[in-house]
Amino acid sequence: MKTIWHNLKEGLINTFNYLGLAWWVEIATQNPRCTYYFGPFLNYSEAKSASVGYIEDLEIEGAQGIVVNVKRCKPNTLTIAEDLGERFDRKVQPAFGGQI
Repeated sequence: MKTIWHNLKEGLINTFNYLGLAWWVEIATQNPRCTYYFGPFLNYSEAKSASVGYIEDLEIEGAQGIVVNVKRCKPNTLTIAEDLGERFDRKVQPAFGGQI
C-alpha cells in the first residue's frame, strides 16, 4: 500500500511541478550570497516542515542572514551563488519525508 501511495504522490508532485503549482522552499543567505530552492512538495505544510532541516544544514555550514520563503513556483536553477555569479543545478527529485 505504501508503494502505491508513494507512486501516486510522486506522480502528483511531478504534475504539479510541471504546471508550476508545486510548493518550493526558497532560502536566501547573505553570507554567502546564495539562493537555494528545495522541493518540489505537494503542499505548503510539507514544504514548511522540511524547511527546518534545510535551515539547520545551512547554519551548520556557517551561512548567515538566512531568509526563508515557502511558495509556489517553478525554479529553473536550484542554487544561485550570487557572490560567484554562478548557477548550479542539483538533480531535482520529488521530496518524500523531507528528503531531496
